Amino acid sequence: MTTIEYFYSTHSAFAYIGAARLLDITAAAGRRIVHRPIELAEAMAAAGVTAFGERTPAHRSYFFGREVARWAEYRDVPIISHRPTYHDNDLALSSGLLIAAIEDGLNVDQLCYALMCAHWREDADLADAGTLAKVAQSIGFEPEPLLAKALTPHVQEIYAANTAEAITRSVFGSPTYFVDGDMFYGQDHLELVDRAPQNPFGGAPSGNSEG
Repeated sequence: MTTIEYFYSTHSAFAYIGAARLLDITAAAGRRIVHRPIELAEAMAAAGVTAFGERTPAHRSYFFGREVARWAEYRDVPIISHRPTYHDNDLALSSGLLIAAIEDGLNVDQLCYALMCAHWREDADLADAGTLAKVAQSIGFEPEPLLAKALTPHVQEIYAANTAEAITRSVFGSPTYFVDGDMFYGQDHLELVDRAPQNPFGGAPSGNSEG
């Protein structure tokens, strides 16, 4: 089975808004998602992108306010009406949870989706182990073994390697998708991602590092 590579931050609003659509696209195309949770601020800094906190109030209001609300309505995705309370908390634990599950051979499509739903529908803290345990349990995963591995050096090295790979491949935001080596930034490009597996765009790179 060929893949769609998925670089994202676990607390990303736009990754959440596009998450269900991505699952539909990959199922229809017969592809598997390769999950690559990353440290987004580091990737953005390497790409020369202005940090979120340094952007103007007008930009933040439009891009993280109006655009979030409008796209959530367009994709019929429930979303809280304010910036999540714990949005600035560290994401090493939630990212590590996903990576630990991948390392255990689990399909994390639904775990990723459930984490984002918890953050953007229920105002959940993705840095809280108890919260993550409940999310994992809600989709039938045993949370204790995964949480025990989430912050281990091996798992965190994979998290760092994902971020380094994102930097190498010029990823500058979340979510970013790669279809056969062709990069698509933003959930607003999911309709193009939908087309790409069967009808690649002209000038696209050949080949895919993940098959």
